Amino acid sequence: MARAACSSVVTALTLLPSKSHHLFRNHSLFSLKSTKLVGVLTLEKRCFSSKVSMSLKAGIVGLPNVGKSTLFNAVVENGKAQAANFPFCTIEPNVGIVAVPDSRLQVLSKLTNSQKVVPASIEFVDIAGLVKGASQGEGLGNKFLSHIREVDSILQVVRCFEDNDIIHVNGKVDPTSDIDVINLELIFCDLDQIGKRIDRLNKGKAKDSQSKVKEEAEKSALQRIQEALLDGKPARSVALNDLEKDVVKHLCLLTMKPMIYVANVAETDLAEPDKNPYVEQVKGLSSDLQSGHVVVSAQVESELTELPLEERIEYLNSLGVSESGLGNLIRATYSLLGLQTYFTSGEKETRAWTIHAGMTAPQAAGVIHSDFEKGFIRAETVAYDDFVSAGSLAAARDKGLLRSEGKEYIVKEGDVMLFRFNV
Repeated sequence: MARAACSSVVTALTLLPSKSHHLFRNHSLFSLKSTKLVGVLTLEKRCFSSKVSMSLKAGIVGLPNVGKSTLFNAVVENGKAQAANFPFCTIEPNVGIVAVPDSRLQVLSKLTNSQKVVPASIEFVDIAGLVKGASQGEGLGNKFLSHIREVDSILQVVRCFEDNDIIHVNGKVDPTSDIDVINLELIFCDLDQIGKRIDRLNKGKAKDSQSKVKEEAEKSALQRIQEALLDGKPARSVALNDLEKDVVKHLCLLTMKPMIYVANVAETDLAEPDKNPYVEQVKGLSSDLQSGHVVVSAQVESELTELPLEERIEYLNSLGVSESGLGNLIRATYSLLGLQTYFTSGEKETRAWTIHAGMTAPQAAGVIHSDFEKGFIRAETVAYDDFVSAGSLAAARDKGLLRSEGKEYIVKEGDVMLFRFNV
């Protein structure tokens, strides 16, 4: 059935007007104007979930032999994925929790004499490689696509290095072709799912007026998304109102997810990636596709895990870079998802909390515990730099740097907060 559905999709694509054929010929697969990382997701205050800190998950995907599992092994502590030179060696998705590097935590911990430090974290999922035709079941296609549905963002690793010992699945290094293969498979999968859903909506009859409104909203949204997909644009490029976003959310459309392209280069290109023509291709495409991009060397990241901490900086300096790719990767993910960090700090612990930019103080408190949000009274707040310059919470209060913020306060990046609540 999947093959038949996808064959219908291909037929429909071939019958489109010539302007839509850029899906195959034009490297700018999704013709979007905005190139900013922040703002890819329209995050509105009332739509935020306070569970973001507990469920942030990024899926690492890519064609076989692009360095995907090598990168996963390097960035995930005690990663167990097999990084073999063989397609589909990662049969099941491998999951690992990565601490978000943040030097501010140690500074705050020393100032408040904390017993422990708890960084924010991201869950990375190494998902089995895919090939052309995955949406029709080729390779591990269907399994691959189902695992993507479970993540919040997609990190697409793109090979930007030459190595005769590591065979490219398509015979040559071609970032544009690699990106097109994966993006087209995601589009085909979404088109198949949307087509089936529209058929069910057309056959069904709403039992009440409220259900009818929701069904009509879903049908309208899906028809517009379908048109965009057939024109080579991702679902996330379609403007939807709050109701439409809510009624299509259950489909977990693959092209609705934010994407970051990870240009995997040789260690010799890490210091000056702009001189690598493959990286330039990835940068141009990510801009056209309204996505983020970062440059890493999976091999360097792998070698760093084998070195003592003090030798890692020396090794990176010898390559002409100041930090590993992990920090850049996480920052790009935060930026693309519209996330930021606030802190709580005391004698017991200093902890970083991840929230959506634009969250109010009660919503940010709810990330810690739902009771904090329900019984929120106020938030004693001081900016990180002000806290450090004052030296303590008491000193910040004496200097007038500590503010008492209410329910409408929008939390800022780096705020140090103490919540007062009553339940």
